[in-house]
Amino acid sequence: MVLRIGHRGAAGHEPENTLLSLKKAVELGCDMTEIDVHVCASGEVVVIHDEEVYRTTEGTGFVSQMSLDALKSLDAGKGETIPTLEEVLSALKGKIQLVVELKGKGTPAPVHGILENSGWSKESLMVQSFDWNMLEEYLELDPEMRIGVLAHENAFHAARYASKVDAYCVNPLHHLIRKTFITKTHKKGLKIFPWTVNEPDDIARMKDFGVDGIISDFPDLI
Repeated sequence: MVLRIGHRGAAGHEPENTLLSLKKAVELGCDMTEIDVHVCASGEVVVIHDEEVYRTTEGTGFVSQMSLDALKSLDAGKGETIPTLEEVLSALKGKIQLVVELKGKGTPAPVHGILENSGWSKESLMVQSFDWNMLEEYLELDPEMRIGVLAHENAFHAARYASKVDAYCVNPLHHLIRKTFITKTHKKGLKIFPWTVNEPDDIARMKDFGVDGIISDFPDLI
């Protein structure tokens, strides 16, 4: 069975990385959903993809230079606010598995602290990043956490690294995936979750290749 993984909630249906989008992923029956996190100026871990707020809100400025109050004053789409990681964990507990992508600098330690005290089981959580240094930093804090290694250029290099750190999965840009990659990576004991697969033809191709899960803005198409 191919796992259905909602990208930033169900970003094709609702404003990305909002509670509305994440609840949509649950409603659509996703197995997992993915979010992105940064640390804001007042120290909280907030759920937003970009370093700046202008693309996903009506505001301007860097997340790292804005307080939680300032971020909460912004409209993240359809009247939604930028949620904290704690708010997401509270809203989704027991309903879906959660993939936390470390985006902003300095996220491993505070994210670890929050996840450790969340009451979530390790089997329901995963931490991923394109920044492999941050993944190693997280693993030093919690060697038991499921780790996902993201790749947007060299899938084989990512798989070699994932095997070295005993990661759970390697998650390449879907255009990088070939059948030989699937075969060799599965032999290493790694799962493969390509991103961001939104077109029906691409979804069908990933399924034919034998990936373990698909990350999509439209998880209902998987």
